[in-house]
Amino acid sequence: MTVLPRGRGGWVNERKARARFAIVAAAAVALALAGGCSSKQSGAGAGQGGQGAAGIGENGLGANGSSSLSQFQKGKLGSNVQGPLSDIHFDYNDYSVRPQDGTVLKSNADWMTKNSNARVQIEGHCDNRGSEEYNIALGAKRAQAAKDYLETLGISGDRMSTISYGKELPLCTEDTDECWGENRRAHFVVQQ
Repeated sequence: MTVLPRGRGGWVNERKARARFAIVAAAAVALALAGGCSSKQSGAGAGQGGQGAAGIGENGLGANGSSSLSQFQKGKLGSNVQGPLSDIHFDYNDYSVRPQDGTVLKSNADWMTKNSNARVQIEGHCDNRGSEEYNIALGAKRAQAAKDYLETLGISGDRMSTISYGKELPLCTEDTDECWGENRRAHFVVQQ
């Protein structure tokens, strides 16, 4: 058994960590094969920051196959597959919308206003530093911050859902500041 340092001074058993990741990956694949969950949940799991069917989020995965998870499964994550909405990025260990990203969100809000039937899932992503749990929580806060900002621009909250992938679906895998910066993002997936 190999014991590895992990996150903020904690330790993790390598075998247990791999088993936990395999369980999470298998659950994600099962949900994707089942067609995802694109309808709004009712009850305690729905609403802002509620636990969704596919993880931390409001309604689980996108139904149109353009979510980061489906791109990852197809081997296309990071291949510049971008819809009509642009990503925003975050500073290290932060979920505040940066001033320069206000313009991006305004452009996204304009598109959503013109396409009033479109729903958008906002995915929160992190770089690979820190524990899985910490990054899932941080990704959820990033997605929620983007959603809140869009609501201040007049977009109805019921047209948007959030989900956090934490550090599990990186665009870039190098350990450089530039690469980490690419991974700290909120990604917008259009659902018709």
